[in-house]
Amino acid sequence: MPGLKKILIANRGEIACRIQRTAQAQGYRTVAVFSDADADALHVQMADEAVNIGPAPVHQSYLNVQAILDAARRTGADAIHPGYGFLSENAGFALACQDAGITFIGPSPAAIELMGSKRLSKIAMLEAGVPCIKGYQGAEQDDTTLSREAGCIGYPLMIKASAGGGGRGMRLVHNASDLLEQIRTARSEAMNGFGSGELILEQALVEPRHVEVQLFGDRHGNLIYLGERDCSVQRRHQKVIEEAPCPVMTPELRQAMGEAALKAGRAVQYVGAGTVEFLLDARGQFYFLEMNTRLQVEHPVTELITGLDLVAWQLNIAEGQPLPLRQEQVQLHGHAMEVRLYAEDPAQGFLPQTGRVVAWEPGLQDGVRIDHGLIEGQVISPFYDPMLGKLIAHGATREQARRKLLRAVQDSVLLGVQSNQRLLASLLEHPQFAGGDFSTGFIAQHFSEHACLQSHAPGAHHLAIATALFYQASAQAHPAALCGWRNNASVPLHYRIGLEDQDWPVALRAIPGEPLHIQVAGHNLALQIIHNDGRWATLEIDGIRQRHAYRLEAGQLWLFTRPGNLQFEDRTQAQVTGQAGVSSGTLKAPMDGAIVDVLVNEGSPVSKGQLLVVLEAMKMEHPLKSGIDGVLKRLQVKVGDQVKNRQILLEVE
Repeated sequence: MPGLKKILIANRGEIACRIQRTAQAQGYRTVAVFSDADADALHVQMADEAVNIGPAPVHQSYLNVQAILDAARRTGADAIHPGYGFLSENAGFALACQDAGITFIGPSPAAIELMGSKRLSKIAMLEAGVPCIKGYQGAEQDDTTLSREAGCIGYPLMIKASAGGGGRGMRLVHNASDLLEQIRTARSEAMNGFGSGELILEQALVEPRHVEVQLFGDRHGNLIYLGERDCSVQRRHQKVIEEAPCPVMTPELRQAMGEAALKAGRAVQYVGAGTVEFLLDARGQFYFLEMNTRLQVEHPVTELITGLDLVAWQLNIAEGQPLPLRQEQVQLHGHAMEVRLYAEDPAQGFLPQTGRVVAWEPGLQDGVRIDHGLIEGQVISPFYDPMLGKLIAHGATREQARRKLLRAVQDSVLLGVQSNQRLLASLLEHPQFAGGDFSTGFIAQHFSEHACLQSHAPGAHHLAIATALFYQASAQAHPAALCGWRNNASVPLHYRIGLEDQDWPVALRAIPGEPLHIQVAGHNLALQIIHNDGRWATLEIDGIRQRHAYRLEAGQLWLFTRPGNLQFEDRTQAQVTGQAGVSSGTLKAPMDGAIVDVLVNEGSPVSKGQLLVVLEAMKMEHPLKSGIDGVLKRLQVKVGDQVKNRQILLEVE
């Protein structure tokens, strides 16, 4: 089989960048595809060639099969790498590539189709002798059948979209009274996300571990596994931390899980990179969960402990080369750990965040790898998954990897868009996680009321730093003020520093030859700006030096704290206005997105907590509820509307 020459990456963001790095290093030419929203994205800038494939919505761009095949034809690409997500597990796309004479870098369409259905794949795994969880995977999908089968399985149980993944179309149900509502929501998400409302039901295991095995097969019938990954730390069934190897793994258990994964792979004559996912209970019993017929988000941890480049393996296998190793030659070295950086605000129920990235400086160090697709100035839109990138660390021991990763999370500067950095750092610091004692229920058990899920309240020193930077910027515009030339330097300057719905009065005295004297929030601080280049400021506060990244634009100050950021506003000259309380009858969009359901009409009575509107953003549905009892006075949106963050949707009187 002749070698490949030019590879089109049918994806975006960090995975498109990651694939390009290996492909280019291996000597291949690369082609990027992009939507209107991604015209200036990093993956576009990295590629040898790039083609616009449509408007921002995924169905008009990254899921547009004909546009992608046309881009390959126009650029002469002889292979397509789908990455993960989008079309990576779409059997029709793989078949269309074959029909167009283009090499699809992945398994056969038949394997994708079978393993892409949770219902059909579970039936196949039962036939192959792979341990499976008790459940219902039948073709009858009406509510009556599902309700009856749920009663046979017992509660708690899981509803899962048969074609789904990433936590979408998945619901945990504890009581029969909640079943039909959760089925409706799961079906809706499944239809919107995957084009199929087919569901399966499974018994919910109590606090299992989520452990997956990395498979690789070639076109010569060889199939091996490259160890396992523990992905148990999850929120709403989406992985947050992944590591390899699993902290509780034994050689015997690894071999048993590996052989079960090989059974799964052989059942579909698997070729390429794939992952067989299992749930592992406290007794050491494991059960098939699903098979992902693509490269996984968490593949870097396997790469770091094996010393292998899995994308390079994918490219070689696509060219018809045999696997370079036999099973007995696979060796695992040290420990690796990965976290997913998301544009979401834990303090607002993990709502996805949109906005402009005003600063991005990843916290690189020895033993740390950061896969991302970010550049300063880019806009995080509501059209795609909120994952911005991944931070991965490798160490000789698990503790060393954890410690390195924690520092990398704490030191990575991201300003302009709210992220989950504080949560990630808190998870890594938690003593139970540090000890390796956790399950899929870890976040729910230990972080439901954690401080990292509350708004990041500024301390007096943060307010002092903000005031000093606002003062210096103003003084630099008027050099005489910076030199202390004022009629009465002992009289303080008065500032009003704002953050979201709060204001703080601050008094600042600038006396030539002395530190700035700042009075704020009941504290008197002496602050000296040692050095400031407009991106990083070295400050001395009460004799202790600190270094802070920041950006200041038009009265807005983004200040990096470790970890996370604060966005201050100089409201000294602004008119004081009242703020709406939490019981306000005005419902605003919490982010950019699309209205997918409106459940009320103008003039209808509503009660506090009643579901009014459903907003879809970043592949998830977000229910918006009333904050008060009253009557719907004004409805300003309809199904299908695209709305902006903080846009008024309706008013209750």
